[in-house]
Amino acid sequence: MKQILLIILTLLSVLNSYGQMEKSERYERGWNKLMEIDGEAGENVVNGLKDISPELSKFIIEYSFGDVYNLNRLDNKSKEIAVVSSLIAQGAIPQLKVHLNGALNTGSSIIEVKELILHLTGYLGFPRTINAMNTLKEVLQERKNNGILDEEGIEILSNNETDRYNLGSKYLAILDKNQEQVIQDAYGDFSPDLARFIIEYGYGDIYSRESLDKRYRQIASISALTTLGNAPSQLKFHMNAGLNIGLTAEEIKEIMILMSVYAGFPAAINGTNILKEIVNESNK
Repeated sequence: MKQILLIILTLLSVLNSYGQMEKSERYERGWNKLMEIDGEAGENVVNGLKDISPELSKFIIEYSFGDVYNLNRLDNKSKEIAVVSSLIAQGAIPQLKVHLNGALNTGSSIIEVKELILHLTGYLGFPRTINAMNTLKEVLQERKNNGILDEEGIEILSNNETDRYNLGSKYLAILDKNQEQVIQDAYGDFSPDLARFIIEYGYGDIYSRESLDKRYRQIASISALTTLGNAPSQLKFHMNAGLNIGLTAEEIKEIMILMSVYAGFPAAINGTNILKEIVNESNK
């Protein structure tokens, strides 16, 4: 009898706790943002946690969506591009499915999401991006089965210039006019093939494609490199490149805060320190 009473009291305590968190302003704000961004896919994740860890469900809603997603320096489309890039970097496929839905829900076309995945091949390698492309294929089929017709978008063909190195050099110069020389000085003698492929593939083949805006490319690069946490010099370059093509320091700060949710606070802190270094250097 005592055991039954204890079970009942425990259940009542959990239900009461859950009821209280539903009434909080942060929770309501977070729940509304979750529905706006991820819809049913996000709801399923949260509901799936209620039995095993209602606290985790609560924190996802209150912190991730009530606090972080309600910051307003970045629009929702930019936030989801950042998050998708981070999740591809981690190989977090179940969560990637949720946020591929989120990217499509917040204005990215099918072609833009495909292009985002192609863009990340140079940063994350082909295995992770192959998995991401296959996941996108599954998500699109599920959405189609549910009667959701996503915008295909307009595919802008690659530049027809046959000299891939020259083409890559031009697009790299848009980000930083000195970077080609930096690459050649670092690797031109020791590993000339690496220097050539960085420019030919990374910028001649990929960056020259106009199906994804340069702003979104830099958001993706910054998010993926922050998540990896093992490429500080490359992250610094892409933060500078983002600033050069129109991102603001405040927007990059918000990307870092978003990464606290998806890559953890250490990654967000390390990235913020690199941005702080850039800002301090520019003020000298």
